[in-house]
Amino acid sequence: MPSLTRRHLMMISAAAVLLPSVAMAQDPGAILRAAFDNWRATSSHVIAEMTIRSSTGTRSLTMESWTEGSDKALVRFIAPARDAGNATLQSGRRTYVFNPRLNQVIQLPASAMSQSWMGSDFSYSDLTKTEQLVNDYTHTLLETRRQSGHVVYVIESVPKRGKPIVWGKQIVHVRADFVLLRQEFYDQSGNLVRTMVTDRVRTMGGRPYPTELTMSSVATPGQYTKIVTQSAAFDIDIPSYLFTRSNLQNPR
Repeated sequence: MPSLTRRHLMMISAAAVLLPSVAMAQDPGAILRAAFDNWRATSSHVIAEMTIRSSTGTRSLTMESWTEGSDKALVRFIAPARDAGNATLQSGRRTYVFNPRLNQVIQLPASAMSQSWMGSDFSYSDLTKTEQLVNDYTHTLLETRRQSGHVVYVIESVPKRGKPIVWGKQIVHVRADFVLLRQEFYDQSGNLVRTMVTDRVRTMGGRPYPTELTMSSVATPGQYTKIVTQSAAFDIDIPSYLFTRSNLQNPR
């Protein structure tokens, strides 16, 4: 048997690298999982500004958030003074909110998860969408296209039968480097209700990251919520007490 040449070895190595990517491109569920892994990593710490434009005017809030794995998240508002201290904790399938004025922790019932989060166009369920979208939906790759020099996957996600999900379906656009570009939410009749769009992608924490996101509702044109990430760190050590009810109410 003739010996392998350097060229042959390079071709085999390249194929070994490409095969997993090709396989993932055929699996829309794996693409979505990779997009959320890119967003949150094994853990993350982010500081961001949220601007809410509504019929009554525009207001801005600064928030600090931590995540660990796919089912733990803590978001604490730190400015302005009137909103500072408000916090939301996701722990598995449970979501808790803390209101410093009442000095009380409340566990949200499932019926409240679709309500507005801090008066924004985001809902409480958006904080838990990582696992829900990946595991509770059936995914179909609708299209592979090129956009601004990138390969983009267009995925349709339909809730599995029996799952308590308000949406009739979602359409998600993901770049080949696993940046979430667009997420469309449809009601049970197939009507578009709201859209989240990535306005800007930058390298942050060593990865391509959607640093500006805008959520808008079809029912309220001209109104929106924009989140701009100011700093982000990924795959960091986070103390275990951070994602507890006691820390939610009395931060260390």
